[in-house]
Amino acid sequence: MGLTKTEIFTAEQNRMADLAKAFAHPARVAILQMLIARKACVCGDLVDELELAQATVSQHLKELKRIGIIQGEINPPRVCYCINPTVWQEAQQTFGAMLDAFIPESASCC
Repeated sequence: MGLTKTEIFTAEQNRMADLAKAFAHPARVAILQMLIARKACVCGDLVDELELAQATVSQHLKELKRIGIIQGEINPPRVCYCINPTVWQEAQQTFGAMLDAFIPESASCC
Protein backbone atom coordinates (compact mmCIF):
# COMPACT_ATOMS: atom_id res chain seq x y z
CA MET A 1 0.00 0.00 0.00
CA GLY A 2 1.35 3.42 -0.95
CA LEU A 3 1.79 6.34 1.37
CA THR A 4 -0.76 9.13 1.44
CA LYS A 5 0.77 12.31 0.06
CA THR A 6 -1.08 14.77 2.25
CA GLU A 7 1.61 17.39 1.71
CA ILE A 8 0.49 17.94 -1.89
CA PHE A 9 -2.93 19.14 -0.69
CA THR A 10 -3.84 22.41 0.98
CA ALA A 11 -4.25 22.69 4.72
CA GLU A 12 -7.98 23.24 4.13
CA GLN A 13 -8.27 20.05 2.07
CA ASN A 14 -6.41 18.04 4.69
CA ARG A 15 -8.58 19.47 7.48
CA MET A 16 -11.77 18.71 5.54
CA ALA A 17 -10.61 15.12 5.05
CA ASP A 18 -9.86 14.89 8.77
CA LEU A 19 -13.30 16.22 9.69
CA ALA A 20 -14.88 13.77 7.24
CA LYS A 21 -13.24 10.90 9.14
CA ALA A 22 -15.49 11.73 12.09
CA PHE A 23 -18.47 10.72 9.95
CA ALA A 24 -16.76 7.90 8.05
CA HIS A 25 -17.71 5.03 10.34
CA PRO A 26 -21.19 4.13 11.62
CA ALA A 27 -19.93 3.66 15.18
CA ARG A 28 -18.52 7.21 15.21
CA VAL A 29 -21.78 8.53 13.75
CA ALA A 30 -23.70 6.71 16.50
CA ILE A 31 -21.40 8.16 19.17
CA LEU A 32 -21.88 11.68 17.80
CA GLN A 33 -25.66 11.19 17.64
CA MET A 34 -25.72 10.02 21.25
CA LEU A 35 -23.69 13.01 22.40
CA ILE A 36 -25.94 15.39 20.45
CA ALA A 37 -29.12 13.80 21.83
CA ARG A 38 -27.89 14.04 25.42
CA LYS A 39 -26.90 17.71 25.14
CA ALA A 40 -24.51 17.04 28.01
CA CYS A 41 -21.31 15.23 28.80
CA VAL A 42 -21.62 11.47 28.62
CA CYS A 43 -19.60 9.35 30.99
CA GLY A 44 -19.04 5.66 30.51
CA ASP A 45 -22.42 4.41 29.29
CA LEU A 46 -21.53 4.58 25.60
CA VAL A 47 -20.37 0.96 25.63
CA ASP A 48 -23.67 -0.32 27.02
CA GLU A 49 -25.76 1.64 24.55
CA LEU A 50 -23.68 0.83 21.46
CA GLU A 51 -23.28 -2.85 22.29
CA LEU A 52 -19.68 -2.71 21.11
CA ALA A 53 -16.55 -3.85 22.91
CA GLN A 54 -14.96 -1.34 25.28
CA ALA A 55 -11.78 -1.37 23.19
CA THR A 56 -13.74 -0.59 20.01
CA VAL A 57 -15.61 2.32 21.60
CA SER A 58 -12.36 3.63 23.09
CA GLN A 59 -10.66 3.55 19.71
CA HIS A 60 -13.50 5.50 18.07
CA LEU A 61 -13.55 8.02 20.92
CA LYS A 62 -9.80 8.44 20.58
CA GLU A 63 -10.17 9.19 16.85
CA LEU A 64 -13.02 11.64 17.42
CA LYS A 65 -10.99 13.40 20.09
CA ARG A 66 -7.91 13.50 17.83
CA ILE A 67 -9.99 15.20 15.15
CA GLY A 68 -11.25 17.58 17.83
CA ILE A 69 -14.96 17.10 17.19
CA ILE A 70 -15.43 15.84 20.74
CA GLN A 71 -13.74 16.87 23.94
CA GLY A 72 -13.23 14.87 27.07
CA GLU A 73 -12.72 15.59 30.72
CA ILE A 74 -10.94 13.09 32.89
CA ASN A 75 -12.55 12.56 36.30
CA PRO A 76 -11.05 9.27 37.49
CA PRO A 77 -12.19 6.61 37.07
CA ARG A 78 -14.33 8.01 34.24
CA VAL A 79 -13.82 10.14 31.18
CA CYS A 80 -16.75 12.30 30.15
CA TYR A 81 -17.23 13.31 26.52
CA CYS A 82 -19.24 15.97 24.75
CA ILE A 83 -19.38 17.67 21.35
CA ASN A 84 -16.78 20.40 20.88
CA PRO A 85 -19.00 23.27 19.67
CA THR A 86 -16.14 25.15 17.99
CA VAL A 87 -15.10 22.19 15.84
CA TRP A 88 -18.74 21.21 15.19
CA GLN A 89 -19.34 24.71 13.79
CA GLU A 90 -16.15 24.40 11.72
CA ALA A 91 -17.48 21.16 10.22
CA GLN A 92 -20.85 22.76 9.48
CA GLN A 93 -19.20 25.68 7.71
CA THR A 94 -16.66 23.54 5.86
CA PHE A 95 -19.10 20.99 4.48
CA GLY A 96 -21.86 23.55 4.00
CA ALA A 97 -19.62 25.71 1.82
CA MET A 98 -18.58 22.75 -0.31
CA LEU A 99 -22.12 21.39 -0.65
CA ASP A 100 -23.51 24.84 -1.43
CA ALA A 101 -20.87 25.39 -4.16
CA PHE A 102 -22.61 22.91 -6.44
CA ILE A 103 -25.98 23.92 -7.82
CA PRO A 104 -27.57 20.89 -9.51
CA GLU A 105 -29.96 22.91 -11.69
CA SER A 106 -27.11 24.84 -13.33
CA ALA A 107 -24.84 21.87 -13.94
CA SER A 108 -24.48 20.13 -17.24
CA CYS A 109 -23.42 16.58 -16.69
CA CYS A 110 -22.26 13.88 -19.04
